[in-house]
Amino acid sequence: MPTDVEEWKAEVYGTDIREHIERFAAEGWDSIPEDERDAWFERFKWYGLYHQRAGQESYFMMRIGTPNGVLEPGQLRVVGEVAQEYASGPVSNPEFGDSWADYTTRQAIQLHWIKVEDIVEVWDALESAGLSTVQACGDSWRNIVGCPVAGKDEHEHVDALETVYDFQREFKENDRYENMPRKWKVAVNGCREGCGQGDINDLSFEPATKDGVKGYNVRVGGGLARNEPRLARDIDVFVPHGKAAKVADGVSALFEAYGNREDRYSARIKFLVDEWGAEKVRRVLQEEFVDFELQSAGEDFRDEYSYNAGREGDGHDDHVGVHPQADGKNYVGLNVLVGRMGTEDVLELADLADEYGSGEVRLTQRQNVIVTDVPDENLDELLAEDLLVDYEPDPSPFMRGSIACTGTEFCSLSIVETKNRMVRYARHLRDTVDLPDEVEDFHVHLSGCTASCAQPQIADVSLRGMKTRKDGEPVEAFDLGLGGGLGENPRFADWVGERIPADEVPGAIANLVDSYKAQRDGSETFRDFVERHDEDDLEALVEPEETSYEDPMMHNTKRTWYPYAEDDDMAASPAPTDRDGVPLDRGGDDAAPADD
Repeated sequence: MPTDVEEWKAEVYGTDIREHIERFAAEGWDSIPEDERDAWFERFKWYGLYHQRAGQESYFMMRIGTPNGVLEPGQLRVVGEVAQEYASGPVSNPEFGDSWADYTTRQAIQLHWIKVEDIVEVWDALESAGLSTVQACGDSWRNIVGCPVAGKDEHEHVDALETVYDFQREFKENDRYENMPRKWKVAVNGCREGCGQGDINDLSFEPATKDGVKGYNVRVGGGLARNEPRLARDIDVFVPHGKAAKVADGVSALFEAYGNREDRYSARIKFLVDEWGAEKVRRVLQEEFVDFELQSAGEDFRDEYSYNAGREGDGHDDHVGVHPQADGKNYVGLNVLVGRMGTEDVLELADLADEYGSGEVRLTQRQNVIVTDVPDENLDELLAEDLLVDYEPDPSPFMRGSIACTGTEFCSLSIVETKNRMVRYARHLRDTVDLPDEVEDFHVHLSGCTASCAQPQIADVSLRGMKTRKDGEPVEAFDLGLGGGLGENPRFADWVGERIPADEVPGAIANLVDSYKAQRDGSETFRDFVERHDEDDLEALVEPEETSYEDPMMHNTKRTWYPYAEDDDMAASPAPTDRDGVPLDRGGDDAAPADD
């Protein structure tokens, strides 16, 4: 029996949704029938809109897709201007101010506090610059990810950016796949260092050679969500560069036809691959969905993969810092702590990209930004700019390695506060914990729940939001995992610590680092150190401890209307509000409680 979501999508979905959103924008929040809001909000996702959580009624998150993280000259400036004008809420965030842009782990951009009444004007501004929110969310092709310096990297084997743009035209700028069983995440990687993170995507194209022809090997069924992580499986297919779109079309059609539409939990292709196996996936793809003979897999570069690997080696672990481009210019990767940048900084970054580079900016899957096309003669002046004091090209490993999802600030799924907390964790660790001198990368990923938007399973230290009791009071807490990473031999973190109170997490990490330094075998990395120990040993190494760190969010932020409001009780929420931000008359009813 189809789920409610499938029934809602059957009534209206894809590009047909736009006219309805435009009508609601013209008529205002109250024109969305209250008993139909769940259905409409589910449909809105196709156009990149998520309704924010309880207590924030009438406000939306808007996601802007940037294929492969590429922001062409002028586009970042428009994002900053839109955020400045339309993405300010009723309360200021104490760390990030009134408005900002969030760079995501899928190389996209999220804006918050968007009013339905403003959506059409926001679209107009974005679309005038060639930007779009189409299929940024929902059961569709999500933002296509890959190596953020595709087309410029000296380590590139095949021009993945050309393939990404082919996919963008074929599958994102139309409604060819307007109604997939669930989200569809695609990675295209052309470099030899694995920067596309294809192992954790539904469909992955990885650089390979077959009989002297350059192209991609294909993997299917990766993903991290919930408690069911999977690495993408090799289906023994090589596709020449020019035919990649045909295979992408075939695998997408296979999922559209055979994906589970009766149980949304089981609707990802990783479960279909579990059921069928890679051999059957290949056979059905050949027999039903492509009209040419599939070749067996070619020679790949997985033994050279270094990105987010946690291993010693010469390849990139991320793209922070100054690096040469293939054309003799440089790209400069800037560390954006937890991916959040205030709008004034966004606009200043756009200025710097124009002044010192080509105006192009790129986003990474580690929530950072890259200024491309910087000539040697401009490097010193760019590196001396004040903005780079906050967004460092050579940060502490703890700052460099920190990732956080949206958290209870806006997300109804999250259990704990994330962004501001991870900022405080990173600064505390930077100031109080000493890693071995040669360790430049130490990844700490903090996710507010099991949805894994911060990709915690592939970090040195993985944090997943939970609740516990401390001194008799309910407090925010984290499960703790160790030793995840990608690279040549990807592995997921071992979850070895449970429900650690949030204020004891920095102490736990400090004690782990001390054990690592004391027991380290030569120059081994933290991931190698973890892999050398069994689970019982790792559990014994996790020693939560109160330290000088003070956590400001120990109360239950899920039950607040906004964690940073002076009065954050649900009844104090001004929402819903009209197009001018004035609270609407709710007839004396209290705001709905937050979800448990």
